[in-house]
Amino acid sequence: MQANTAPDLQPDASTMTAHVLVNIKSGRGAGHPDIQDLERAFEDNGINARIIRLTPGEDIPARAAQLARDGADLVVAAGGDGTICAVASGLVGTQTAMGVIPLGTFNYFGRSLDIPEDAAEAIAVIARNRRKALPVGIINDRVFLNNTSLGIYPQILRTRETVYARWGRSRIAAYWSVLKTMLRLPRRLKLQVTADGETREIKTSLLFAVSNAFQLEQMGLEGAECIEAGQLAVLIAPNAGRLGLLKNGLALMLGRAQRDQDFDLLCAQSLHITCKRKSLLVARDGERTRIKGPFDLELRQGALTVVTPHGEDGVVR
Repeated sequence: MQANTAPDLQPDASTMTAHVLVNIKSGRGAGHPDIQDLERAFEDNGINARIIRLTPGEDIPARAAQLARDGADLVVAAGGDGTICAVASGLVGTQTAMGVIPLGTFNYFGRSLDIPEDAAEAIAVIARNRRKALPVGIINDRVFLNNTSLGIYPQILRTRETVYARWGRSRIAAYWSVLKTMLRLPRRLKLQVTADGETREIKTSLLFAVSNAFQLEQMGLEGAECIEAGQLAVLIAPNAGRLGLLKNGLALMLGRAQRDQDFDLLCAQSLHITCKRKSLLVARDGERTRIKGPFDLELRQGALTVVTPHGEDGVVR
């Protein structure tokens, strides 16, 4: 995958065809647009749109990559952060730009770029067609746009799926999933982490690597300076017992987690992680995948072109 660059302003929207990959089940449901709403909004903005409704279990990265190989100039991801990450995975390193219609619960990626959470307003941003080359996080050749993690967080996501199935999608349900998982006191990981030529032995319940400064700020966490310097912000939970784990988790949920107390912070352009276990459950932008170790992480500059409200004038996200 090679870095991609793009001019800030592309041809008029009326000359574009947008291939729109839609996960209509993303998000909380209230005020959620249907396919007809999306078609109407694209038409109102003078964009020729080909709406593609994603099916459960579909290989979204492969679908996006095929569109890029077929010469698509613009592929739009309509869904939550997991769907957007999957579409981006197929477009990284190509000349195809990605538009975004945030339909998820948290929408960290879209919000970090000031993309409206209202679908019609997001489509108006796509119509203005201002493009920005963005860095993306990579773990073992898999893309993440906001964060990736080892340890307790993938287990939280597994619990969250059960909670969502019973109570529906909401931020309160997401927070309850965190607390419910921590009460079980999951096993800690013994990791060997190498960054900038220095290797350290770590025993932790969570290693959380973030590529989105906006998400850190929303969670009340330090580390944005790492991302502004072109590095990943790697947060590592201290080795603590049940009470310590609950304390750290509650501090994180309430946005009161403090560096060197509730987490250690490591800034790194890339890092190499080994673990005695042959594979681990890894979370990437809210989705879970089992990946074989060792684990190589990096922040790859300019790898993805995204349509944003501000184009290249936007700040570090």
